[in-house]
Amino acid sequence: MSERFKAILIDKTEDHFSVDVKNISFNELPSADVLIKVAYSSVNYKDGLASIPEGKIIRSYPFIPGIDLSGIVVSSEDPRFREGDKVIATSYEIGVSHYGGFSEYARIPGDWIVPLPENLSLEEAMIYGTAGFTAALSVQRLEDNGLSPEKGRVLVTGATGGVGSIAVSILAKRGYEVVASTGKATEHNFLHTLGAMEVISREQVFNGNVKALDKQLWAGAVDPVGGESLASVISKMHYSGSVAVSGLTGGGGVPTSVFPFILRGINLLGIDSVNCPMDVRTKLWNRMATDFKPTVLHSISKEVTLEDLPETLAIILKGQARGRYIVKL
Repeated sequence: MSERFKAILIDKTEDHFSVDVKNISFNELPSADVLIKVAYSSVNYKDGLASIPEGKIIRSYPFIPGIDLSGIVVSSEDPRFREGDKVIATSYEIGVSHYGGFSEYARIPGDWIVPLPENLSLEEAMIYGTAGFTAALSVQRLEDNGLSPEKGRVLVTGATGGVGSIAVSILAKRGYEVVASTGKATEHNFLHTLGAMEVISREQVFNGNVKALDKQLWAGAVDPVGGESLASVISKMHYSGSVAVSGLTGGGGVPTSVFPFILRGINLLGIDSVNCPMDVRTKLWNRMATDFKPTVLHSISKEVTLEDLPETLAIILKGQARGRYIVKL
C-alpha cells in the first residue's frame, strides 16, 4: 500500500479558496473503525455546495468532500466488517464534518456502513448514491402511504436530476404511469428512455400562480424541488394523494394553505436520507438491488475522474446535470 494517495482537498482562508487534487497521507485521514479502499463515489448537489466558499456545507477546512462512497474494506476494528468486504457508506456526517468519498481511501465509522447487497455492484451502488437512495426512499414512503399503480399517474419534478432520474426509473419499473417534469426541452427522449409515459415542462407544474386548490392531476409525486413549485403540486393532487419532498432547489418557502390537507386529505411526506435509521437503510439498499432496481440504471450515469470533479461540480450547481455522475477512484 502506497504511503500517499490522491484526494480532492478543499481549503479556505480569509483571502483564499481552493479545490484541488492533492497527494495526502493516511495520517491525514480522521480516525474511525474501518479503512476502505474507495472504488467509486458520486456527485450530488450537496457536494456542489461544498465546492464553493458560500456553500455552508463544510464545517472546517481543509476538507475532503464527497457524501457517498463504495469500496472494499482494507482493515477494520469493527467485528461486523472484515478485510475484503464490499461496502457502501452514504450520508450521516460523510462529506460534511467527516472526510468523504472524493479520495482513494477513507476511514468511516462502522455504524455508517452498509454491506453491499448481492445483485448490486460497487459501481451500481454509486450510480444510486445518496440521490438514488433518496429517490428509493421517496417511492417506498409513497407506497407505505397507499400509493399503487392503479391509483393514478405519478409526477416527478426536476426529473433529469439525480433524484428525479432515479425516481422516474424506479417508478416505471414498479408499473406506474410516470409524468416527468423538466425545464430542459432537449431531454424529453432521455426521460422517455427512463420510463416516463409523459414529459411536461416545469411551467405546466407551476405557471407563476399558486391556487389553494386546483384541478386534480396526480395520485402521487416525488419532489426534489420545493418552493412555489411544491405548493402548486400540492394543489393538484388527487384526494388522499401523497407528495414526497426531499429538496429545495426551488426555494425553502412553500406558499400553500391548509385547504389541500383538510379538504382533500393530502399527505406531505418529508424524506430524510441523512439520518435514516440503519435498519430502514439496509432493507432499502436490498430493495434497490432487487425489486426497485431499474434495467436502465447504467444509462443514467456518466463516469468522471477526480481531475474532472471541479468542472462536474460546477455543472451540478448550474442545474445542468443529466442523471448521475460517478467518480471512479
